[in-house]
Amino acid sequence: MQRFDGRVVVITGGGSGIGLATARRLASEGAKVVIADIDAEAGKAAADEVGGEFVATDVTSEEQVEALFQAAVDRFGSLDVAFNNAGISPPEDDSILTTGLDAWQKVQQVNLTSVYLCCKYAIPHMRRQGKGSIVNTASFVAVMGAATSQISYTASKGGVLAMTRELGVQFAREGIRVNALCPGPVNTPLLRELFAKDPERAARRLVHVPLGRFAEPEEIAAAVAFLASDDASFITASQFLVDGGISGAYVTPL
Repeated sequence: MQRFDGRVVVITGGGSGIGLATARRLASEGAKVVIADIDAEAGKAAADEVGGEFVATDVTSEEQVEALFQAAVDRFGSLDVAFNNAGISPPEDDSILTTGLDAWQKVQQVNLTSVYLCCKYAIPHMRRQGKGSIVNTASFVAVMGAATSQISYTASKGGVLAMTRELGVQFAREGIRVNALCPGPVNTPLLRELFAKDPERAARRLVHVPLGRFAEPEEIAAAVAFLASDDASFITASQFLVDGGISGAYVTPL
C-alpha cells in the first residue's frame, strides 16, 4: 500500500519506540517524514534511515514547535499528518502521596502542553490546505484507573484525550481530523527500563492483558497508519484503543 504517497508527516518523539516504528511504517507507504526529537543522535539516525528530515525540537518550547511545522512546510510544501507522540514517564512520577510538584509539572509540560503546542501550530497549515490528520498519543490509562499509579502521566493523558475530542469536533468541517491513540503497554526502551528496575511491577501489569503480552511498537504504528490515512476518513474526535483487550477485561484467561 502507498496510502501516504506524496504526503508530509511530522512525528515528534520519532527517534525511538512508537515514533520510530511509525516513521518506518509511514515511509514504507510513501510518506515524506520529518522527525522531531530532543535526542539529536537518535533523531538524525531515524530520519536518515527513512530518507526523511530531522529537526531538533524541545516540544515544550513554543518557538521550537512553531519552527518545526514551518520547517516541514518550507521543505516539502505541505503538512498532511502530525503524529504528536513525544512523552515521558519518569520514575519520580508515582503515587500522588509521593510525587512532588516539580515531577508533576515536568510530565504535564512534556506530555500535555507539547500536544497543545503541536496542535496549535499544525492546524493553521492544515486549514490553509483544507485537509489534514492529527494523531495524538494518549494512553489506555486515560480511560482506566490503576493502583500502581503514575499520577501526572495518567492525568496528562486524560488531558490529551479531552483536548483531542474538542479539536476533532471544532475542525471537522474544515477537513481536519483529530484522533487520540490509546496504546496499552508497549515493548519499548522506556517500558523495558521501567520494568527492569521493578519486575514485580511488570508482572502485576502483565496479568491484566487478555492477550498475555505487551504490544510491539510496530503494532501501534499500524494503528497510527490507519488513523492518519484516508481509510479512517469518517473517524474523528475518537479514542482509539490498541490495548490487547485490557480496557474490556474483568477477568483475564489463565
